[in-house]
Amino acid sequence: MPVEPRKALDEVRPYIPGKPIEELRRELGIEDEIVKLASNESAAGTSPKAIEAMKKSIEEMYLYPDDVCYYLKRGLAKHLGVAEENIFTGNGSVELILYAPLAYLSSGDEFLTSEQAFLIGKISAKVMGAVFTAVPEKDYKHDLNAMRDALNEKTKIIYLDNPSNPLGTKHSRKEIEDFVYSIPDGILIMLDEAYYEFVRDSDFPDSIQFVKENKNVLILRTFSKIYGLAGMRIGYGIAPPEIISTIRKTRIPFNVSRLGQIAELAALEDEDHVSRTVQLIDEGKKYLSGEFEKMGVFYIPSCTNFITLKPGIDVKKLFAKLQKRGIIIRPLAGYGMPDFIRVTIGTMKQNKRFIKALKEILEKP
Repeated sequence: MPVEPRKALDEVRPYIPGKPIEELRRELGIEDEIVKLASNESAAGTSPKAIEAMKKSIEEMYLYPDDVCYYLKRGLAKHLGVAEENIFTGNGSVELILYAPLAYLSSGDEFLTSEQAFLIGKISAKVMGAVFTAVPEKDYKHDLNAMRDALNEKTKIIYLDNPSNPLGTKHSRKEIEDFVYSIPDGILIMLDEAYYEFVRDSDFPDSIQFVKENKNVLILRTFSKIYGLAGMRIGYGIAPPEIISTIRKTRIPFNVSRLGQIAELAALEDEDHVSRTVQLIDEGKKYLSGEFEKMGVFYIPSCTNFITLKPGIDVKKLFAKLQKRGIIIRPLAGYGMPDFIRVTIGTMKQNKRFIKALKEILEKP
């Protein structure tokens, strides 16, 4: 007789990421170049400074990594203007979306978020046997007023991604400040800012101020997007020391690889790569948005490196037809948006190839 798992796991549905290039190549035997626009990876590739640092250190990979990430934390502290005690490094920022519930949620506690927020929060809450509450969005943005109204004595964690994934929208400085300052003590606010470097708006919140004010806020950021280091799997959290020390109790040893620490520390100094990446995304966003408007395709204006759109035809069929053309996008049925897809902004060559294929399919669906 098999060992019975915890009942809480009955409600857990594992996260399914965007289809890898290798998997599509195996399935369809495509030998030509495959364009992956499904996982919001960097169109500009990996930071050259990170690549050079990894090359120099590759022969040291027989050594365990620095368990406390001393130099990386020191570099991040300087970069962010906070103390090293305010930083937690993880195997991608997604790891912290699991660690925080492990540290703070008990069975019956509530994890509050929005219906179209990043799915890992829901999975983490369900793993802990917590109550998961998702508030509907309003005008393709988190409804902060409705989330505030949904608070109750069981609410322990609020998860808010800003900018939002998969919507690509954001909240202003005042909106986030009003929300954070209105939340009662005893509730952890997780602000996921994985895409904040792409925002071209001076009105974006300075969330670091909440940490300096010792608010119950955990900010999540990543090296996967702007620095092009998704394959290295490293992110970080910024919070008051008490929150950091509590979450650290859930951490497995050596959770951040040696090569990852070296790469990310070098990437922090690569301002030229960050500028090139942002410029490339801005150009691609302008092109794609213009093409969608010409085609009469509804899309959600985005401040990130992806765009969510409603193609107006069966998404499953569109997904399959694009794959046959060697293009991978992200259907959003898992987010409760079965008529929408999310498209990563790629290089101009990739963007044009996607638009050409989309036009062909929409003309002959």
